[in-house]
Order: sequence, then C-alpha cells, then structure tokens
Amino acid sequence: MNLKQLSEHLKLSQTTVSRALNGYPEVSEKTRKRVQDAANALNYQPNARAKGLATGRTHAIGHVIPVSGQREMVNPVFGDFIAGAGQTYAAAGYEIVISLVDDSREEDAYRAIHTRGSIDGIIVHGPLMNDPRIPLLTSLGLPFVVHGRASEVTTPYSWLDMNNVRAFERATEFLLDLGHRRIALINGLEFMDFAHRRREGFTAALTARGVAPDPALMRSEEMTEINGHRSAAQMLAQDSPPTAFLVSSMITAIGVRRAILEAGLVLGRDVSVITHDDDLGYLKNGSDVPIFTATRSSVRQAGRRAAELLLALIDDPGAGPLTDMLEAELIIGTSTGPAPQ
Repeated sequence: MNLKQLSEHLKLSQTTVSRALNGYPEVSEKTRKRVQDAANALNYQPNARAKGLATGRTHAIGHVIPVSGQREMVNPVFGDFIAGAGQTYAAAGYEIVISLVDDSREEDAYRAIHTRGSIDGIIVHGPLMNDPRIPLLTSLGLPFVVHGRASEVTTPYSWLDMNNVRAFERATEFLLDLGHRRIALINGLEFMDFAHRRREGFTAALTARGVAPDPALMRSEEMTEINGHRSAAQMLAQDSPPTAFLVSSMITAIGVRRAILEAGLVLGRDVSVITHDDDLGYLKNGSDVPIFTATRSSVRQAGRRAAELLLALIDDPGAGPLTDMLEAELIIGTSTGPAPQ
C-alpha cells in the first residue's frame, strides 16, 4: 500500500491524504481521522523520505562518536544508552544515525552534518570540562542535548546528567561511617566532566570529616578492568595500603576485586569496595544480593530520558534549554564492611 493507492481508496487527493497524515492544520479533524483510520486498517507506512519532504524533517537523530587514543567512547555504557534512546526514537518514528569520526575532526563532522541536513537533532556524549561542541552546536542552531554537563561552559544549553558529586560524596560518607580512613579513588579520566565531579564529591566528604585526601590513593584512567587491577595492586602494595576503594565503573571494579583476591585478601572483610553501577543490561551487579555496594543509576533510563528531551526540543525549538538531573541510589552489597583493626 502506497500513498497513491491509499488516496484512491479514500477518493481523496494525494496532497490531502499526505497533509492529513502529517498534521497540517488546514485539514479538518473529521478528514484527518478518516485518513488515519484507513491508514491503520490497511497497514499503510509512509515513506520516510517523502515524509521528510512534506514536513521539513528527516526523522533521524545523530550520535557523533569520537575515535580517540585517549578515551574509548564505543563501550558497554554507550551501548546501553543507545538501547534506551532507541526505544524512545522508535516510538516516535525516528531513526538513529551514528557517525564515528577522528576526535581531531569532530567539529568538522558536526558542521558537515548540519550542512547536509541529514538529522533533526543530536545527542552529545562524553562532555569535557570546557567542551567546544556546545557553543558550536548552539551557533549552528541544531537542536541538541548533552549527556552530562560541561562545568566551564557558561552559555545555557540542554542537558541530562546524573548527580555525580552527591553520589560519590554519599559513597565516601558511607565508608567513613564504617571507620575507613585510608580510602582510595580509582576514577575515570578527569578532563571529562563526570569524573571531575566525582572527585569533587569524594574529596569534599573526606575534608568535611577532617581526613586529608591522599594523592597516593587517587588514580585517573580509562575505566577498564586492566587499569582497575593495576591501580589497586599498586596501592595495596604500599606500606600503608587503603582499606577501601571507591571506583567509577563496574568494569574497573572487577579488576580491583581481582587485585584484592591476588593479594590474599577477602573482599568486604579485609578491603571494602564501592563502585558506580550503570545497571547495564548484560553486566548485572549480582542477582538477589548485590556483589558490590554501589551508587546505581541506569544509563539505559538516561538514554530514554535524553531522547525525550531532544524530541521535545525538535517539536518546540523555543522550549529550551531543557535540563534534568538524575539521582543515584546507594545499593548495599557484600563488598563493604567495617574497617579492619
């Protein structure tokens, strides 16, 4: 069933049917309902390209992913975010366009996408402290939502973020309440905004309790299992090792657990670990009882919510900037216990 056949079936012009399906105000409500009912009954699906010509929209959302030697954006967290966003896009009749570009040419990629007019909006991933993509996209007039925030960008923009400062402040307070004073931080790359905020929360909680943050117990690296293992092994070998670790990723925490076991120590008894859990679909934190005590915030839900904000901006460009802050839960698992005497 195509537009011509549907029009012939209804005995209406193709222009009238197209306008009815695309919500043009000059079509009466009675005609619009008649056309929509027939389209549903006959399983008519409008051609996306033709619909774009009629509405001035492509019904596509862009995700530009930098390929870099410093950070790896194509990772399990990104996969879950895309799965959540994709659910929202599909329900609204939108498709995803993913572009992988060299990080040195990322701004050129945004300009090219805008010039081609191939998308209606874009999600910005992995914001830096002073992210040049935000003023660029603002100047281009392309609707966008940032997954995260850029602390040093002062111009208003739309974003969705998790309260990283409070999450890591609360986790540190929990360890302090258990009597831990030698607490290590294994963080993400701190030129990225989320990791910078997590360190802020960690150091603020220590300072408030009169515990001086120890640079020897802090690491800032790509969040991999290998880096988590290496960092934890090095710190556990110190003359005054940590009794607890606060870790920025479940994947990194698995490496930390490996280092603890290799040192002949027992997780939760000799050394405590709190991690951040993005509640990934394929990497669950235990079943009935969580393995790790964790700050938990679903990145899949973040994807769904960021997509909702972006579609709202596309529908009403004057509505922005739109912002939303998600709070993390503190989930108690078997990886934490009182500080050893």
